[in-house]
Amino acid sequence: MSSAAETHEGGLHPALAHHFESLPAQKEAATLGMWLFLAQEVMFFGGLFIAYTVYRNLYFDAFAAGSHHLDVTLGAVNTAVLICSSLTMALAVHASAIGRGRHAVVYLLSTVLLGSVFLGIKVVEYHDKFVHHLVPGPGFSAEALGVTGEVARSAETYYALYFAMTGLHALHMVVGIPILLFLAFKAHRGAYGRDYNTPVEMTGLYWHFVDIVWIFLFPLLYLIGRH
Repeated sequence: MSSAAETHEGGLHPALAHHFESLPAQKEAATLGMWLFLAQEVMFFGGLFIAYTVYRNLYFDAFAAGSHHLDVTLGAVNTAVLICSSLTMALAVHASAIGRGRHAVVYLLSTVLLGSVFLGIKVVEYHDKFVHHLVPGPGFSAEALGVTGEVARSAETYYALYFAMTGLHALHMVVGIPILLFLAFKAHRGAYGRDYNTPVEMTGLYWHFVDIVWIFLFPLLYLIGRH
C-alpha cells in the first residue's frame, strides 16, 4: 500500500476489510451506505409526519386537547438533553479522529448518559399516559382531556400517532446506546486514531439524525398542536 493510513505496524491495517483496496475506499463505501440508510429513515419518519399533518387538520380540536395534556417542560428538557448529546457525539468523532482515545471514551460515555436521561424522561411521560388511560386501545379514555363525544374519540388518533412517532424515535436511541458503548470499549483499547475512525463517524451521523428527528417532533407534538 502506498499510504501510511493503510498500514499498521508494518502491515495492513487490521480494520481494513479484505474486499477493499484501502481505508479511504472502505470509508467512502461506509459513508454511502449510511447516507442511503438515513435517506430511507427520512422517508419512514416522513410518512408519519404526513399522517400527523393530515389527521391534525381533520381532527383539530382533538389534537389540540391531546397536545395540552403533554408536559412541555419535560419535552423542552429532553430537547436540551439531545442537543447536548449531539455536542458530545461531535466531540467524540473529533477526538477519535485526532487520536485522543481517552477523550473519545469520555465523550462517548457522556452521549450514552445523556441518551439514557432522555429515555428516562420518556418513561416518566409514558407512565403518565398509562395512569390517565391515554394509551390507544380498549382501555383508552379521554376523561383526563376534558373532552367528550366525537372529539374524545378522535383524541385516540392523536395518541396513536404520539406513541408511534415518539416510540419509534426512542427505539432508535435504544439501538444507538449499545453501539456507543461498544465504540467506547473499542476506543479504550486504542482502535481509533488519525488513520481510522469510520465507525465513530458513521455512528455520529446516525445519532445526529435521531436528534434532528426530535427537533421536529417536539414542536409538532408539544407546541404547534396547542393552537
